[in-house]
Amino acid sequence: MNSGTKVLVNLVNALFQLDKDWVSRITMAMIVMSLIWGILGIIDALMVRIQEAAWATSATLVFTSQEYYGSIALHAMRDLFGFAVQLEIAIFIFISFRLLHLQPRAKWFLNIGFILFNISFMLIEGPIVLYPSFNDNYFPANSWYYLNPYGLPGYSQYVISPLWYFGWELMDIGTYIFVIWLIYHYYLATKGMKEKLPIFAVFALMTSLMIALGWSGEVAANTWDILAYYGLVGLDPIANQIAFGILWHSIVYISWMPAVGAMYYLIPLLAGRPLYSDRAGRIAALLYLIFSNNVPIHHLYMTDIPTDIKILQEVLTYAVVVPSMMTFFNLWATVKGANIKMNLIAAWISISFAGAIGAGVTGIANADIAFDAIIHDSMWVPGHFHAMIFWSIVPAGFATLYYMVPMLTGRMWYSTKLGWIHMIGYMIGTALVIVGFELEGLAGLIRKAEIFPLIPAYVTPEVMSTVGAFIADFATLLWAGDLVLTLLKGRTVNYEGVSVDNVVNSIAMSLGAPTLAEIKNDLKISRIEKTLRIARTNKN
Repeated sequence: MNSGTKVLVNLVNALFQLDKDWVSRITMAMIVMSLIWGILGIIDALMVRIQEAAWATSATLVFTSQEYYGSIALHAMRDLFGFAVQLEIAIFIFISFRLLHLQPRAKWFLNIGFILFNISFMLIEGPIVLYPSFNDNYFPANSWYYLNPYGLPGYSQYVISPLWYFGWELMDIGTYIFVIWLIYHYYLATKGMKEKLPIFAVFALMTSLMIALGWSGEVAANTWDILAYYGLVGLDPIANQIAFGILWHSIVYISWMPAVGAMYYLIPLLAGRPLYSDRAGRIAALLYLIFSNNVPIHHLYMTDIPTDIKILQEVLTYAVVVPSMMTFFNLWATVKGANIKMNLIAAWISISFAGAIGAGVTGIANADIAFDAIIHDSMWVPGHFHAMIFWSIVPAGFATLYYMVPMLTGRMWYSTKLGWIHMIGYMIGTALVIVGFELEGLAGLIRKAEIFPLIPAYVTPEVMSTVGAFIADFATLLWAGDLVLTLLKGRTVNYEGVSVDNVVNSIAMSLGAPTLAEIKNDLKISRIEKTLRIARTNKN
């Protein structure tokens, strides 16, 4: 076996943890697939940025309209579902099984769910098909959230492939298999348990139930679409949109709840203090479950729906703020006055905490019917939910992965400095994206505007967002490179038999911020190396 083949074999073994137990293998397989869909979704997002920036700077379009709108849809599908949902299920499985000392049952069931879930995105993205037209590989241009009856035979001029709907259906089945399997194991864990579930496991369980409830309306809407596609039933577009809308809002909380669970777990642990109010944290988890799935109509304020229902939705939307305020005050009271040595895990979870507050404020404004009339379907809305994703959901994910990867692989991170560079670049880039989006929205630019008036109010934030996207993505590529180097060359460690809490603290200590002296030393070494290279060049 030559060296190149050996490196490849080692990388595959490390990526999929083929020499580990089944829980480690399935967890790593889900993480790998989530990162694949995440990277493809980032490429989709860059295509959108390039198209809009090209128009803003030169009044030209680089891609076709189908490619542009298809990229928007696939970016959302791949990153929200293929990446975020699959990654959080993987995290729930691995951490919960470690915390609760569970043994997996019905492995075949989860394996089937994993396969169906990932096959679904291959259908949704538009493979080569013969019907209704050859190679109709842009039917994601139909839009990720699909507004019935757009795309259905007899109701729309553009009839998409039925594989779009069957892709959704497979994703639905895979998702329900994930959560049924998880909920079953939580039931086994609590059966006969005398002590309380750990707070992280409580949020994992609430999120699993949230997924089961949130997906229900989408399953009903998509099944209705399939039946209507073949002419078996008629359509009520508004009812269909409301049913689908249950997932519209709950997906935000489904994606954010793991971040909240990570905050409840990591902040007290890193502060070396118990949670200020354990009861308030558990009540907050229950309130999130109650309020997150019953506000779909606030996405449809501009639709012809009775005003009384809209006002009720406005009140229920504000009710979601209650568990969030309970969470923020609880965690703030826990950490107040604590002396924490800064490290990458602490930095990322702090960003997640602060980012949730900053991004949440722009979300509260959206609930107001009068304000929604101004910003509805404008770029302000993507600004809000990208702020939530970039500044709270993703940072909590990084905080979790920074301790989970060494636990899972038995290798410490290869380069802490790359981690800090990534964090700084990521935050600068995402700030430019979010501010750009929100400036466009306040200036009246609608979402998914492929062309728009070339005025400074639109051109400047478009360019700002695009530059920010490239900065954030380049920084994240550095993290991905650090991950690969960690899998291949990271220092080996053995955490067998060590409690999760002790593992997290140990890893956090190894990821400390570089001191000013270390930075100066690195710069000095860099200057010396540069001088030596110049000297060697002159000598030659």
